[in-house]
Amino acid sequence: MEPPLDRAWQRGRTSLRARRARLRSKRFLVAQCALAGGAAWFISAELLQHPTPFFAPIAAVVGLGTSYGQRLRRVAEITFGVAVGIFLADLLVLGLGSGWWQMSLVIGLAMSAGIWLSGTQLFVTQSAVQSIIIVALVAEPATAFTRWLDALVGGGVALLAATLVPAAALRRPRENAAAVVRKVARLLRAASEVMQDGESDEALELLADARSTDHLIRELRDAADEGMSMVAVSPFRRRHKPGVRRVAELVEPLDRSLRTTRVLVRQTSVAAYHRLPVPDSYARLTADLADAVELIAAELTENHLAVAARVPLLRVAEDSGSLERSDLLVADAILAQLRSLVVDLLMVTGLEQLEATDAIPPPRGS
Repeated sequence: MEPPLDRAWQRGRTSLRARRARLRSKRFLVAQCALAGGAAWFISAELLQHPTPFFAPIAAVVGLGTSYGQRLRRVAEITFGVAVGIFLADLLVLGLGSGWWQMSLVIGLAMSAGIWLSGTQLFVTQSAVQSIIIVALVAEPATAFTRWLDALVGGGVALLAATLVPAAALRRPRENAAAVVRKVARLLRAASEVMQDGESDEALELLADARSTDHLIRELRDAADEGMSMVAVSPFRRRHKPGVRRVAELVEPLDRSLRTTRVLVRQTSVAAYHRLPVPDSYARLTADLADAVELIAAELTENHLAVAARVPLLRVAEDSGSLERSDLLVADAILAQLRSLVVDLLMVTGLEQLEATDAIPPPRGS
């Protein structure tokens, strides 16, 4: 058994790698927020001559956030929410002063105005939060109303910055899709070896590996959603939209492919654990399918629709109909999962559900 200190060290290294990867994936957004905040401050302080344009970088950074989903709408809501809250608070503080009851009054009015104007939680919350800051940080009467203008400046900078998106993030959906397919190929290759060797320890390790793949589909789905959001908000990335959409359409068939592969691995592990023989032809067919899946991964890596992999997949489908049937239920289940997986993978190459299903011949003896 691995010593506790070694396990703790390994967990620490894994956590450090995950943190570095997370920071690396967000470095463009960090730079974008930093530059937008600085630009908003420069415009308000240097061009408009506002003494302390606190709300300009606040509106810019909060508006951009760290995600691309519905970014333009969110930036607009935050900008106007901030501006409404600041304007109402400035107006009331100048007339009524500041204190606990003024704070309550301003919050109530700002939230009511937010609900009246928009109704979204983001708009209402920003109106309330900014009004609180205004009551707490009372400005000189001569400069009070510059703060809502600072909020508009920050929001305008954020809207402009939101249209700038990194090309690397647009490649991520395709890279994640290729990673899912490569994982399917590795699991199939290992399952073929377990069918031949019948080693229960290797089968259990393979099963554990297959069960730890949920994050791959989750990451692919997130990358595809983010990619579609990017091309929707950026006029400079519209030419990437067809490619990102093609990958987004692969999420569901890839999800089914990975799920079917996990079931196949589980059946293979059951056979190995109980020392039940699986026909050698099933193992060879599984290896042939792994070869075809690796071709899909290569095509996706090169940003091609995996049409070239359709021929070997159809060959595997044809071979599956001529294999001998086993009397063992678990072996019969393995063959059924192989045939089902071919259907899922044919859909990855661009076939519709009925076309992929019709490509599978009936099994021998049926």
